[in-house]
Amino acid sequence: MTNTPSENLIDWLRDAHAMEEQAEKMLKGQAERLEHYPKLKARIEQHIEETYGQQKLLRACIERLDSSPSTIKDMSAKLIAFGQSVSGMMVNDEVVKGAMSGYVFEHMEIASYTVLIAAAKAVGDTETQRACEQILPQEIAMAEWLKENLPELTQAFLARSAGDDKTAKR
Repeated sequence: MTNTPSENLIDWLRDAHAMEEQAEKMLKGQAERLEHYPKLKARIEQHIEETYGQQKLLRACIERLDSSPSTIKDMSAKLIAFGQSVSGMMVNDEVVKGAMSGYVFEHMEIASYTVLIAAAKAVGDTETQRACEQILPQEIAMAEWLKENLPELTQAFLARSAGDDKTAKR
């Protein structure tokens, strides 16, 4: 069965909405557990607020195209995020692995919005194109922030863990 470009766009918007639902759950879980890394926690909390706005923009695009977010995709994404949160609690270097996972996830989001912009442009949906062009820089900024701060975060973790300090993990 072949989808039209417009059908693909709607499907990818629904995927992006589910991805943002997953991001929200992952980011909230991380932020709630972070106790000793205030700079990281503050940036994650800022990105949670951006994520709410992204969800709203995506939902508006989907609804404008006479569709709705996929309940199944949204629930699956939240379930995956829950599993990631639980697995993070089981490792001693949760803060480092969480930041690394966040960096990778941001790049998946960057790729998704890049595809959505191209698809919206191809079908002449300038409103969706503008919405995704508004979201994309936020994802790039978060990825760049993580890239720039991973060395400092790693050094802080290593210094704390070398002293058998219980503050290293979170």
